[in-house]
Amino acid sequence: MDGEPEPPDKAEALTCANPQGHIELRDVSFGYTKEHPVLQHVTLDVPAGTRVAIVGETGSGKTTLINLLARFYDCDSGAILLDGHDIRDYRLYELRRAFGTVLQEPALFSASVIENLCYGINTQDMSEDQKLEIARNAALACDAHAFISRLPQGYNTVLEQAGSGLSQGEQQLLTIARAMVAASPLLILDEATSSVDTVTEQSIRNALLTMSKGRTSFVIAHRLTTIKDSDLIVVLDAGRIVEQDTHQELLGQNGLYAHMWNMQVGVTSLQ
Repeated sequence: MDGEPEPPDKAEALTCANPQGHIELRDVSFGYTKEHPVLQHVTLDVPAGTRVAIVGETGSGKTTLINLLARFYDCDSGAILLDGHDIRDYRLYELRRAFGTVLQEPALFSASVIENLCYGINTQDMSEDQKLEIARNAALACDAHAFISRLPQGYNTVLEQAGSGLSQGEQQLLTIARAMVAASPLLILDEATSSVDTVTEQSIRNALLTMSKGRTSFVIAHRLTTIKDSDLIVVLDAGRIVEQDTHQELLGQNGLYAHMWNMQVGVTSLQ
């Protein structure tokens, strides 16, 4: 009730109906309070279709960076550009619809599997068979079809208590399939594998790779094994980018990323 309303669109706001996905951060700084900056002078160029992993210790600014992309907050200084235009110049609703999101905690509804998977698209003029086909194609691509088929009514099964009868991994696969149905040109994947076992993690990883192909993707992950094949890995430390390169190149630099990798895989640095 006491929250400030979001800023209205500009009078001549740009449409964001068909973004290509080129993201630029130009000297971006931000803090939830002016006394405590979270991001400081972040500059990053992400060509359309690039899969970017954002890593760093807790409190380094990973989630804050994602929040700025979707304009849940506006940067204090600098600018974030999408396809060459400041994101503050776009219509806010259309900008956010350009992002598909898979969060750490799966968000499902007490509705049928089909309704959950098709939530992000306009189904008003679709037949039930058309919706089923869309849902099934996404589930097949995300390795979710097998367990959906085992449910009492298959794709028409109503998820009781927002999916509480499914495992954590099955819930997450459904949210990935839903993001695939929405076909958003940009993706935000926030710790999507943090709460599952290693076998399910591999299924989710394969699903994420399928979904992110050809799309600009920002992946936050603590398990570095899940992001080592990213096109670009960005390492944040205390709100600044301290390293950015591919997995192999960063290991060769023997910096913060190499230290984090060695700690996770149990390898002691020789230096």
